[in-house]
Amino acid sequence: MKNIDFSEQKMSTRNAEILNSEEIISFQTKIPKPIQEAMKVYIEKHPNWDQYRLLQAALAGFLLQNGINSRLITRLYIGNMFGSHSF
Repeated sequence: MKNIDFSEQKMSTRNAEILNSEEIISFQTKIPKPIQEAMKVYIEKHPNWDQYRLLQAALAGFLLQNGINSRLITRLYIGNMFGSHSF
């Protein structure tokens, strides 16, 4: 299983601008193989996406759907999903 580093260096420039004054926290987690494989397939089909952007969009979407009302989280989600480099 590969470790994922969610450091500012790996983030897209646009997302780094959104978080320019915020703290960036790195974490490691185990991802079940079916999820990892699905991510790999998706990223191969959508070259404008990478594992960091995909996980960031997924986490932001999950938080929004579960009642987190944060302008920053909303901006991250919309920026990842519908940004100019989305397709």
